[in-house]
Amino acid sequence: MNERTFRFPSGWEWVQLRQPFAQELHAMMPRDERSGIQAELSASSLIPPRSSRTVVPAKHAAASRILIESRRKKLEYNQAHSRLHSLKQRLPECSAWLDGCFDRSVNHIVVHRLQNGEPVLYGTLLIQQSSDQADIQPFRFWVTSAKLITIHEDWRLSIRLQQPPWDVQLQQCSSGQEAFVTILTELLEPIHYGLDDFEQSLGKLEHAIRRPRRRSRMNLMTTILERRYDLLHWHRMFMSIKELNGAVKEAFVSLPLFEREPFQRLQHKLERIEALLKTYTAEIDTLISMDDAISSFRGNDIMKTLTMITVLFAPAMVVGTLWGMNFVDLPWTAKPWGFVSMCAIVIAATALIFLWIWRKDWTGNVLNTQNIPPPQNKDLESAASHELRRSRKGTISVKPNDTDHADSQHKKVSAFSDTSFTEGKSRRRS
Repeated sequence: MNERTFRFPSGWEWVQLRQPFAQELHAMMPRDERSGIQAELSASSLIPPRSSRTVVPAKHAAASRILIESRRKKLEYNQAHSRLHSLKQRLPECSAWLDGCFDRSVNHIVVHRLQNGEPVLYGTLLIQQSSDQADIQPFRFWVTSAKLITIHEDWRLSIRLQQPPWDVQLQQCSSGQEAFVTILTELLEPIHYGLDDFEQSLGKLEHAIRRPRRRSRMNLMTTILERRYDLLHWHRMFMSIKELNGAVKEAFVSLPLFEREPFQRLQHKLERIEALLKTYTAEIDTLISMDDAISSFRGNDIMKTLTMITVLFAPAMVVGTLWGMNFVDLPWTAKPWGFVSMCAIVIAATALIFLWIWRKDWTGNVLNTQNIPPPQNKDLESAASHELRRSRKGTISVKPNDTDHADSQHKKVSAFSDTSFTEGKSRRRS
């Protein structure tokens, strides 16, 4: 097991461990471990000396390779167990955590106390190492005031934390809890970057909805659902860190951690990402509702078009049905002008039905494919005359955001009311 230990000016230390049971290629193993495994494999009776080797059939060679590979894996596993045993001897307070943490591949958070009463927080957290949604790894941690122990699948997180600005913030931390809160803030960065990419894809989706003539309904709905799944993924990764933030509050409630800058920074970042998630969720729900509404309107237009076609061709179908009967004495069949007359009657009946539908305004948007331009704003004079006409009926319309216009209209209405009242008194006197 690879191990790194960092000691900071405030007195706390950070122990970084590599996952001892991680599957690695034999070529990527340290040279001393490769030499030890090769020595044990050379002493095995399964591999004869090079001088005595002969050509063997392919199936025997494959069986030998399988046996050698299984033996190599067993040796690696035994070496990992020996390293883990030595680690538990050096850190006896972490023995219970080390025994069960490698078997968990889901989020697991435990708030506990040591024998001396010191609070401790440990568990496993699934983290997003990059903006790629498939790049998820378990992050195992054990946190006290004086020590922070983490176990990594690889060293990417450790490398990022050794670069600005995280290295400066870790140097300023006064305890292991503050350092762990700083690490949680860094773990939110891939989620934030992923939400930025999600915002770009969401903008492209909104732009696609504005082009109804060049899009496919099924493809658009599939894209909306894909964006919804992406949002659910980022929401799930965010909620695990938010749950761990609540566990930090529960474990270290009596410490002055919550007044420190790292904890306050973490809270602000959680609030910012949570606000983004809520906004994007509302936008996705709106897009789904809009797509459902557009599909419903489109379906209504299609059914209306099919109904109109059926009604318009009803006279032709009736005449064709009557003239297709096997009777001799059908009207106008023997006349030279009979076919032309019947066609003229069908066309006239179709035209009358179409005019009747059009006068009833049942065509809807089937014939009106042009976009209706937005209405233009009226000038002040027409608005004033309109308000004056409405005031004669006893109602006054005042715009709430136009005080000068409302005052002028009120003066006009008052003058008109005073004039009407004076004329009425003069008429009553006469």
